[in-house]
Amino acid sequence: MQDLVSAAHTAIQRVYREPFHTVGAAARTSAGGIFTGVNLDCSGFGPCAESIALGAAITAGQPDIVQIVAVRPDGIILSPCGNCRQLLVDLAPNALVLMPSSEGIVSIPIAQLLPDPYRGGWNEQAPS
Repeated sequence: MQDLVSAAHTAIQRVYREPFHTVGAAARTSAGGIFTGVNLDCSGFGPCAESIALGAAITAGQPDIVQIVAVRPDGIILSPCGNCRQLLVDLAPNALVLMPSSEGIVSIPIAQLLPDPYRGGWNEQAPS
């Protein structure tokens, strides 16, 4: 767990530039790869660090994400936003998310963070 947090922290520390890059993320794949990313905030909009890290893993041919974390430049671990939760449910449905809780840092399955995800469009599934 700590190596993943360190990788995310290193990513944002390397390029931190307010307001453009304020969050770093790291994703671990089932093959053991660790892929990092930083958010790209331009004119108040841009992809989150988690989506950049996920894209890096997919581009490298390692799409099976098993764990992901996002951190601020000061190393504080963040909970994923709603968009990232939906992205992870869609593209990394078995991922564990490292995030803060009242008990400290916990590892929670993405399905628990978004129990009733949007299922319209390309990933629509017929009700059973």
